[in-house]
Amino acid sequence: MDATMDYDDHCAEIVQQAELLSSHLDENTALTTSVPSCPDWNLAQLLRHLGEAHRWVEHLVRTRATEPPPETALRVLPRETTETPAALAGWLTQGARLLADTLRAAGPDARIWTPLPSGSPRFFARRMAHETVMHRADAALTLGADFTVDQRVALDCLDEWMELGSLPEMFDHHPDRRALLGPGRTLHFHATDTPPDAAADWLVDLTGDTLAWRRAQEPAAVSVRAPLTDLLLLIYGRVPSDRDTFAITGDQELLEFWLSQVLFG
Repeated sequence: MDATMDYDDHCAEIVQQAELLSSHLDENTALTTSVPSCPDWNLAQLLRHLGEAHRWVEHLVRTRATEPPPETALRVLPRETTETPAALAGWLTQGARLLADTLRAAGPDARIWTPLPSGSPRFFARRMAHETVMHRADAALTLGADFTVDQRVALDCLDEWMELGSLPEMFDHHPDRRALLGPGRTLHFHATDTPPDAAADWLVDLTGDTLAWRRAQEPAAVSVRAPLTDLLLLIYGRVPSDRDTFAITGDQELLEFWLSQVLFG
């Protein structure tokens, strides 16, 4: 099975996920409903943040920016809105399509500013695809809607999370994460609903000088088994580990400590 995603796949997924998110909204959607997985926001703020993030990246890529544009619009989010759910949904999908078009026009190898090593639109295509996936999860959890993710997308989403979280630069941004390191500290995550050729196992190794990971099925201090989508939601901090869908063996305190320290996205 080819589980990899390329640049064009990421561009397409930005639009696909925005459209799926918008499909959760109807005329009866209360935009002032609080978002449990993003407790500082209500639903309108969540949608506004995502739409502004798409537009922020679109501007950055289109102008070949060498430094980050101001982030005020995607960070300062008024709680009140006069927009209808339909209007906000249309605005969201419009921004996603504009971003995807701009990314395709720029190509994956243009030189631009990125917050972490890459310096090309490849970083933002992948990051925005997964950002949209996870904020669709936030909206679905808020509205009690079903949330499922294509296997290939979920695998790529988890790989990216592991890759970014293990970059040495993360210690510069989050020096407290050094407290995670220690002898015997390993975590294993296994997806129970994927075929063997998906290789849906992640081993997080905290025993060295850096945060490390690999796709491997190995003994660990703590192991978590669950369907792939549930693992995605757990590792991205969208649901707690005490749900019945998670089978946890070993050092649960290590799991909770790790989850509390590595949240992002």
